[in-house]
Amino acid sequence: MNRRLAAVTVLVTLLLLTGIAHATPSTTYWTPMTMDIQPYGVLHLGVDNYFRVFTKSSPSGSLPTDLTVPEVGVLPFEKVQMEVGVDYLTNSDYPWYFNAKIGSPEDVWFKGSPALQFGIFDVGTKTSGPTRTDYDVAYMVIGKTIEPVGRISAGPYIGNHAALVSSSGEPKNTGFMAAFDHGFLPVKDKDGNVEYNKLVVAADYASGRNVIGGGGFGLYYYFTKDISLLTGPVWFNDSGINGKWKWTVQLDINLPKLW
Repeated sequence: MNRRLAAVTVLVTLLLLTGIAHATPSTTYWTPMTMDIQPYGVLHLGVDNYFRVFTKSSPSGSLPTDLTVPEVGVLPFEKVQMEVGVDYLTNSDYPWYFNAKIGSPEDVWFKGSPALQFGIFDVGTKTSGPTRTDYDVAYMVIGKTIEPVGRISAGPYIGNHAALVSSSGEPKNTGFMAAFDHGFLPVKDKDGNVEYNKLVVAADYASGRNVIGGGGFGLYYYFTKDISLLTGPVWFNDSGINGKWKWTVQLDINLPKLW
C-alpha cells in the first residue's frame, strides 16, 4: 500500500487474533490481481477478516482484521487511472501499510486492448528485524474479459528479498498471481443498461512460499452497486507463516464521490 491519505473513521466489530496477514489495494479475493482501479474521487472502505475453522488455537490461528482506511481514485482521466490507499491491521505492532496502482482499463487504447496495470502493495513501516513489514511487492496486471467465461487476469510480482521470505528464512520474493471472476443476476438501471451483478464468483492465486503465497475462491453478494459482502475459504503455500486454511468474510463500501 502506497501514499498517504487523511484517515477516515470506521466503526465495525468482528474478532480476530494474531498472525501475519497482508494488506492490499483493490483485490479479487486474496490478491490484488484484479482489473479494477478505484474510480476518481470515490472513497473505498473495507473490513477483511480471516478466521480459523476446525483447527486448534495457535499463534497463527487467525489473521489480523484488515481495515482499509481508505482507498481512493486520484486521476481524472479515462485512459490512465490511479488509486492510492492505506490499510490498518489490528493486533499488530506495526499496523500501517500503504499501496498504489496505476493503469488502463480494457478497450481504451483500441478495440480489444487488455487492461494493463502496475502497482505496489504491502509497503510496511518496520524495515528491520524478524518482524519487518516492508514487503514492498511490485506487480503487473494483464487482464481481459472473455465472454461468456468472465474476467481473467495474471501477472508477475517481485518483493523485498529481505522481507518476503519463507518460514525457514529463505528469500522467496518472486512469483506470479492469477485471478478470475464472473457475475450473475445483472441489475439494470431505468434505461435498461446493466449497472452491476447481484452475485459474483471470484477466485485467485499467488505463487511462492511467502506471506502472500496462497489463494481462495468465494462468492460476492452485492446489496447495492456500492456495498458488497464476500465470503469463502483461503489457503496458504507456507503454513508456517499464515497457519492452516482460513475462512474469510470481507465487507466493501464505496462512499459517494468526493470531488
